[in-house]
Amino acid sequence: MNDSDPALNLDLSNTENAFSNKSDKELKHTAWLFRMMNNATFVKIGSRLGLFGINFKIPFTETIIRKTIFPQFCGGESLLDCQPVIDKLYEYDVMTILDYGSESKSDEDDLDTTMAETIRAIEMAASNNSVPVVSTKLTGLIDKKVLAKMHSKEALTEGEQRNYQHLVERIDEICENAQKHGISIFVDAEESWIQDPIDELVMQMMEKYNTERVHVYNTYQLYNIHKLEHIKRDHQRCKEKGVQFGAKLVRGAYMDKERERAQEMGYPSPIHPDKASTDQCFNDGIRYCIENHDSISVCCASHNAESNLLMAQLMNEKGIANDDYNCYFCQLYGMSDNITFNLANAGYNAGKYVVYGPIKDVIPYLIRRTEENASVTGDMGRELQLIDRELKRRGLK
Repeated sequence: MNDSDPALNLDLSNTENAFSNKSDKELKHTAWLFRMMNNATFVKIGSRLGLFGINFKIPFTETIIRKTIFPQFCGGESLLDCQPVIDKLYEYDVMTILDYGSESKSDEDDLDTTMAETIRAIEMAASNNSVPVVSTKLTGLIDKKVLAKMHSKEALTEGEQRNYQHLVERIDEICENAQKHGISIFVDAEESWIQDPIDELVMQMMEKYNTERVHVYNTYQLYNIHKLEHIKRDHQRCKEKGVQFGAKLVRGAYMDKERERAQEMGYPSPIHPDKASTDQCFNDGIRYCIENHDSISVCCASHNAESNLLMAQLMNEKGIANDDYNCYFCQLYGMSDNITFNLANAGYNAGKYVVYGPIKDVIPYLIRRTEENASVTGDMGRELQLIDRELKRRGLK
């Protein structure tokens, strides 16, 4: 499959559209940054030094991060910082999904802060036509040790039961606010060994808040061999309950960690054995969601051009309008602009996942982005090729 379809007037490799929001200076800076991240050794060393510098408050660490990778992948350190990013994206018909980058917290005050910040993001989204969705991670709302015990069906202590009840109260308040303000919530997926209680809680929120339209979406990591089956299972449960099903499809973010843990603990890896199997599973998930468009709201959250083009083609075959409310596409801010901006230019609901928060809180997210881009997936090479093509088109190289 190519990255274009003349019948849809859609070319995901059009660099003029892809980088239309970047000045010559910004494009040159992006090219420099991506070349740096294309060096796996540099990324590995830099990630460790960055994490060490933040944890031990080494002078100038935050300044270096703020001048380099932070503005590439994050919208700002606060909601207010994000407004110029939101406005600039919307100039090109690109929507924003706001995501407060807090995760793996355990202190109750920190967890309450994350909830309050997420609700503030919902209120801000309600005042921006270009922000239809706010994302949240449940590991920003509860100590993940509690989720791990629940997943493995261990008995919780009284304190842990109270902590879980606080999680239920926090996510319920978030979803209630989302429904009240006409906003949707994407609940991110986590590692497989804490995912089951997350899935169950999100389904309970769907049953409560997706009665008229989808306000709550669960996220499915299709590199996991069980997730296509889980999409079908959860969809059927929603149909039986008479509510709409919301599914955000991703390939996955914890592949190396998942495989290493499985090997260390002696159980079969839950991850597909190769990229081709993952791609097939992801595309089958997209096919299932579009085939059941009448009862599923789907977000294709992929950096794979072929998968995005597939969803656009399937929508066309089924007579679904490009801007249909139940069909979204989204990519991470700072990556795969060729996909997002070309989809938006063709009238699809395309958006950017805009993570924000203090640098000390978003550093785990930033490290994942740099490590993913330096991995063997070929994504970085593809990004660089597109940037270089645009530099040449503009006569800058």
